[in-house]
Amino acid sequence: MNKTIAIDIRLLGKKRTGDEAVFFNLTKELLALDQEQTYMLMTDIVEPQKIAIVQGELGCVGQENVHFVSLRGKNRFVWNLCTLPWFLFRHKIDIYHTQYIAPFFVPRRTKLVTHIHDVSFAAYPQFIGLMDRFFLTLLIPFALRKAALVVAPSQFTKDEITRYYQTSSEKIAVIPNALSDSFLADSSERGEQIRKKYGLPARYIVYVGTLQPRKNIPFLIEAFSLLKHRLPELGLVLVGNRKAHHVDPGIGESLARSPFAQDVLFPGYIDQHDLPGLIHEAELFVFPSLYEGFGIPLLEAMSQGVPVAASDIPCLREIAADAAVYFDPRSLASCEETLYTLCTHQEQRAEAVFKGKARFPLFSWQYSAKILLERYQAL
Repeated sequence: MNKTIAIDIRLLGKKRTGDEAVFFNLTKELLALDQEQTYMLMTDIVEPQKIAIVQGELGCVGQENVHFVSLRGKNRFVWNLCTLPWFLFRHKIDIYHTQYIAPFFVPRRTKLVTHIHDVSFAAYPQFIGLMDRFFLTLLIPFALRKAALVVAPSQFTKDEITRYYQTSSEKIAVIPNALSDSFLADSSERGEQIRKKYGLPARYIVYVGTLQPRKNIPFLIEAFSLLKHRLPELGLVLVGNRKAHHVDPGIGESLARSPFAQDVLFPGYIDQHDLPGLIHEAELFVFPSLYEGFGIPLLEAMSQGVPVAASDIPCLREIAADAAVYFDPRSLASCEETLYTLCTHQEQRAEAVFKGKARFPLFSWQYSAKILLERYQAL
């Protein structure tokens, strides 16, 4: 029996990096895989030209079973409180798939699917603002109770949802993240152009992600400052938005203390077609997080033949296995020594690159979309 599936795609085009990439790629592959179910793509974009751009990027132009639904909402709370529920009650929607916070009212006939990328707000509540903490404390348990299906990107995140919210493990599906197709193109020929465009040094270590406190960036800056005494020619490139929500205030403090602050670069948001080349040109990729739900940047670095240094935390071990070299994310000496080794020891670099190239293809959006469609059909 065919179903009508509504997917919340408000993230698309918002430059939200990880969670936007997840919803974009899963939706794109679902639409390519399934021509039978009816898909309603829910957005707060109302301009036809912008919708046409998203439609083209998703590759669903002219696809008869795909419909875009534009709903105006003053803000995300009004959208969830009034705008979306009004639509759901007026139309027969079998499944509604969103992330984190559920609509406040959902018809009994509509099965709710919520995507939980991680529960860092439960593990490290001190890293988020009081107002956000208040709303998440109220709304996440509500969403998990109402959901017929909870999607988690890793076994670690599934276990954490069960741990913090006592959600039945039977209704949590592990649907892994993967690498966007754009990262599979050869970027080596664009290296010099990218260096000039973003003002990159000849040799650099790179980090890609948000600059939230759980990402441990002040720690990385301090470890880099130690490393500079041994490798003075190195730079550190931190790809992330310094004006985004919840940026770690400790970053500025670490820079103020470091004698090498001028060698720490913040290029800001990088065009997606430039990011593979920027990573490819780096000496190594470093991921110092204290907490992650998955870690797509690890796969991105592996795909570009760059050695990966990562914090020794369960989630990153699950994703990277033996294709990364791990360090203690609370020990500057451990991190600095790992970075030094991967910058200077050619055999260990070559081994990390070899294992990384074998590891990243194990994750694919096509496979993940297939699992998700099976779970939709089971509902």
